Amino acid sequence: MSTRAQFTEELKDLKQQIKELAIDSKYSLDTAIHLLYECDVERAKQLIEDDALLDSKEEKINDTAALMIAKQQPVASDLRRLISAIKISSDLERMADHSTNIAKATIHLGEDHNIEIDPELREMAVIAMDMVDLAVKAFEYEDISLANKLAEMDDIIDKKYGQVVKQMLELTAINPEQIQHIMQMAYVARYIERFADHITNIGENIFYLVKGKSYDLNK
Repeated sequence: MSTRAQFTEELKDLKQQIKELAIDSKYSLDTAIHLLYECDVERAKQLIEDDALLDSKEEKINDTAALMIAKQQPVASDLRRLISAIKISSDLERMADHSTNIAKATIHLGEDHNIEIDPELREMAVIAMDMVDLAVKAFEYEDISLANKLAEMDDIIDKKYGQVVKQMLELTAINPEQIQHIMQMAYVARYIERFADHITNIGENIFYLVKGKSYDLNK
């Protein structure tokens, strides 16, 4: 196999690793939200432990990309692909960290908090997971038109986040004895909002990959 053919195969494998990490990050959010509504403290603890696996996958992607840069000394678009791989894997790992934070909030709330979980949180999470699917497709096909749509979806989540925080503040005014539990739900909304922000970062990295320059999707 020629050097170029080998590099192409390694790049293809790296791309697959990133797609798998994206799927894992999406699953972590889906699971964290489900456990929040089910008040499942024990499984929330397990989700936190499982985060180490995603950390190791990110490290593998970064090590592989760094080794490819060192061995092949790629230029232009190939170099951008490797740099983007490192940046995107970092965002994916941090997305999973936010899912872990949601699991921690579930543990903090406990099994018998008797507070209705705002359905807006689930709606925010569904949009965020749809963003992951779109980002994966944009990355796979290096499609900036798809990447650009991520900003529109992120705006929807930002708006819902503002509404949830407002509702939580109103609830603390009439239920001061439950302020700690209510604030945990506001934190969950923040974690989902940050999860979506990292997906927008991935969209920006796809623009960098294709165009060769930085681009702010939030402007």
